[in-house]
Amino acid sequence: MKPHCGLVLEGGAMRGLFTAGIIDVMMQHDIWPHAVVGVSAGAAFGCNYKSRQPGRAIRYNKQYARDPRYSGLRSLLSTGDYFNAQFAYHTLPLTLDVFDNDAFNENPMKFIAVCTNVETGKAVYKQLDTANEQTYDWIRASASMPLVSRIVELEGMKLLDGGVADSIPLPYLESQGYRHNVVILTQPKGYQKTHNRLMPLMRLSLRNYPQMIEALDRRHIMYNEQLRYVEEAEHQGRCLVIRPEEKIPIGHISHNAAQMQAVYDMGLQTGKKYIEKIQSFYEN
Repeated sequence: MKPHCGLVLEGGAMRGLFTAGIIDVMMQHDIWPHAVVGVSAGAAFGCNYKSRQPGRAIRYNKQYARDPRYSGLRSLLSTGDYFNAQFAYHTLPLTLDVFDNDAFNENPMKFIAVCTNVETGKAVYKQLDTANEQTYDWIRASASMPLVSRIVELEGMKLLDGGVADSIPLPYLESQGYRHNVVILTQPKGYQKTHNRLMPLMRLSLRNYPQMIEALDRRHIMYNEQLRYVEEAEHQGRCLVIRPEEKIPIGHISHNAAQMQAVYDMGLQTGKKYIEKIQSFYEN
């Protein structure tokens, strides 16, 4: 593998199971980029790459799909988080489907989670070298969607979903010296994001954070500019982009295990289709 090889994992909530399928294929073929940057679901599922646990993301999502302790309106109303913070990010990885802290710590791959600072509206890039409960909270912060999540406070910052400020952090990874990057997107070619129709609720919910509201209001513009950047980088041969061939058939939130498996299987099939291209891109 060339030096300075990276991997960018876009978010997309449950669409991230498509990404999980691809990175599981990469693990099975012993492909280990030097750095992975994950946004939202890209961080929540991508951390299993550094811990060398293929299959973990789809396994626990299916097993607890309808468990009210894991996610649902009951959790949202009682805790302020649709995905229960204590159960999903502490009980589950510590006791029910154990996250391999030792493997995460021993893997030299850099793993960076992207969050958004709600007080500035800017991206925060947190390199996670050692797995512990604070690490789980950084991943939670990256995946904490506005309206259905409480603000996460870490290291003096108030944080939410990283995709608000930097949905596809290819420029960030390039700025860190990684010049051979695979980018996994969760929308098909030609997709363009539109203005968020829930902005009135966002404005009310985050009324004390004007910079965050502005970032949310402009997110579709930022995202579409990032798509253009990625496509130009792809055209120049600076990155290899992997996208679903069609719209992924799942919403941001799902409790349907069969639907989750179908999305994951799409990722597996796409990963197998691209695996030789990935190997060649990283090696040649």
